[in-house]
Amino acid sequence: MSSVIYNKLVRDKIPEIINATGKTCVYEPISDGQYLEKLNEKLLEEVQEYLESGTLEELADIGEVMHAILAYKHIPLDEFQRVRTEKLEARGGFEKRLLLKEVKEG
Repeated sequence: MSSVIYNKLVRDKIPEIINATGKTCVYEPISDGQYLEKLNEKLLEEVQEYLESGTLEELADIGEVMHAILAYKHIPLDEFQRVRTEKLEARGGFEKRLLLKEVKEG
């Protein structure tokens, strides 16, 4: 019997989904200290998957991880949106598609 080692954070229903296929999985809850570390790893994983696929589903996964990080840090979504809007108003967005090529001193 072969197995694959993952050691990564997964969505809550993944063990049930795996078991429903007739496979067996080993999992455990992780500590608060590990949780943020694993969320950050998951964010990088999902960004990489989006860069490879460009799909809406991967963008949704990035959003889900962001929501989990905000919840872990006790940051309400409206606070996140407020900060995002402030940055948008102060520095702009990306609608003009500007590529900064160089900055010269003096």
